[in-house]
Amino acid sequence: MGYANLNQCLVDLEAQGQLRRVDVELDPYLELAAVQRRAFRAKAPALLFTRVKGTRFPMLANLFGTRERLRYIFRDSLRAVDAVLAAKADPSAALRRPWRSLAALPGLVRMLPRAKRNGGAPVLECNCNLADLPRLTCWPGDGGPFITLPLVYSEDPCRPGLNASNLGMYRVQLAGNAYAPDEAGLHYQIHRGIGAHHANAIARGEELPVHVYVGGPPALSVAAVMPLPEGLSELRFAGLLGGRRVELARAPELRLPVLAEADFCISGRLVPGLKPEGPFGDHVGYYSLRHDFPVLKVDAVYHRRDAVWPFTAVGRPPQEDTVFGDFIHELTAPLVPQVFQGVREVHAVDVAGVHPLLLALGSERYTPYEARRRPRELLTAALHLLGATQTALAKYVLLAAHEDAPGLCARDVPAFLRHLLERTDFSRDLHFLTRSTSDTLDYTGCGLHEGSKLIWASAGEKRRELGLELRGAPDLPEGFSEPRVAGPGLLVVRGPAHSLERGEPDPRMEELARRLEAWPEREAFPLVAVVDDAAFCAAGLDNFLWVVFTRSDPATDSYGAHAQTRAKHWSCAAPLVLDARLKPFHAPPLEEDPAVTRGVEALAAPGGPLHGYF
Repeated sequence: MGYANLNQCLVDLEAQGQLRRVDVELDPYLELAAVQRRAFRAKAPALLFTRVKGTRFPMLANLFGTRERLRYIFRDSLRAVDAVLAAKADPSAALRRPWRSLAALPGLVRMLPRAKRNGGAPVLECNCNLADLPRLTCWPGDGGPFITLPLVYSEDPCRPGLNASNLGMYRVQLAGNAYAPDEAGLHYQIHRGIGAHHANAIARGEELPVHVYVGGPPALSVAAVMPLPEGLSELRFAGLLGGRRVELARAPELRLPVLAEADFCISGRLVPGLKPEGPFGDHVGYYSLRHDFPVLKVDAVYHRRDAVWPFTAVGRPPQEDTVFGDFIHELTAPLVPQVFQGVREVHAVDVAGVHPLLLALGSERYTPYEARRRPRELLTAALHLLGATQTALAKYVLLAAHEDAPGLCARDVPAFLRHLLERTDFSRDLHFLTRSTSDTLDYTGCGLHEGSKLIWASAGEKRRELGLELRGAPDLPEGFSEPRVAGPGLLVVRGPAHSLERGEPDPRMEELARRLEAWPEREAFPLVAVVDDAAFCAAGLDNFLWVVFTRSDPATDSYGAHAQTRAKHWSCAAPLVLDARLKPFHAPPLEEDPAVTRGVEALAAPGGPLHGYF
């Protein structure tokens, strides 16, 4: 049986040596987040900070910091989760082999939320003010304190009730900017479930009731970020994953049901009008800047008597949310072929910021009679990926044919890139979508929520041998220098600082591409990236992926040898050249405050209260 609440989980983890208490006073302004990031990198236990400056509530870090701890927390229910999702992926299998589906039966019962017995809700035991809550600020440029593990619950005004409800993780700014003491900023990005609810409320001329929960059974946090199939609500999945039914309560003064075992509940309404929200150091590794977003008018703040405030700190991946992503991929992998026709496997690359780079393995079966395989069905698969779920926000979509290499795995990024580069026909395989919808956190495109996408789909026989070292440096124009090999077929070049307006092609990049046309090794290095720091970018594949795919817009920043546009199709020969320099309109990368860094490292030094944790 799973945990009824967060406290039960913490007692269990402490007994297993997977949680440590920290009794020295620490500051939620920058200090705690710096500790969390280091604890994650060190695979440290979960950390319960019992003395937090400025608040009476203890704060919990690194709860989901290792894959092993995440699997331990849900150890009793994973078999049932696998069985239910497998049945969803292939319903006919349950009819052909019903005995194999018996493991799903306990899980199915737990997917039904239930009313709290005796009507009591621990989360409603106590009241406080918004200002009493922990003021976690993670990065020096943040616009104020934020809730980083919020559980935001809303219902469709047109269809009230659990069936059309949404539980999502959308960041909440607790103070700063122009917020009144009873207001908070609610930043929900595009393609999120609450957006449809808010749109319906606006159309009806109504405010949208919202509850923001913090804490509660750990399954709620995972459910809130799960890309669930149609018809499976987050509350139902939380019951399945948590190994017990989610308990709900009703209070006469509240319009929405209450997650009874949560630690905190902020009850309010999305009111007409917007206010500036942010900046916020985000999971891509850069700040998301200040923009107008909806405002939550807070009516009441509730908490349980033993309330604990869980938090995480995001930044350049990998971070704690990376463990979430890996766990979600593991759970949802069987559903991929059902959700995306012609797709066998997907991998949103975490080290590249998730949405900027999506790798996919598909089938290529449209024309098996042709002597040479070429991408046809892969293009249909790509459009499926860009037409549904969170994959619709991907910027670079790279697809390979399973038939070309049956053992290839999309999660093996080096092997996947090598396979693709060996086979790409740059006159045929690049397909751009311009002025499309983009991830809210991506500032490389032509505006907020707007940018381009590249479908890069290759199939067929190997075309080239990739270079592993430079045998002869290319002839570079003035301002370009330091060519370095970043991996098989990957070359990075240091470029001059970018100074143009958004969307403008760079004549210097065009000149570089022309020079590369005469380079004897251009086929050996079919992908060239122009960057600000070639040594950093070539130091490892993670650096290359993060820089290249988070700092380039496909339509604006793609150049190539012998580039041409014919019948509105842009093509080139090898190499494809991507401009991955920081631009003046980009958001700045995240950097810690040096004084905070020194202080946190001192805490972990021999004799310090955090020695041995990281």
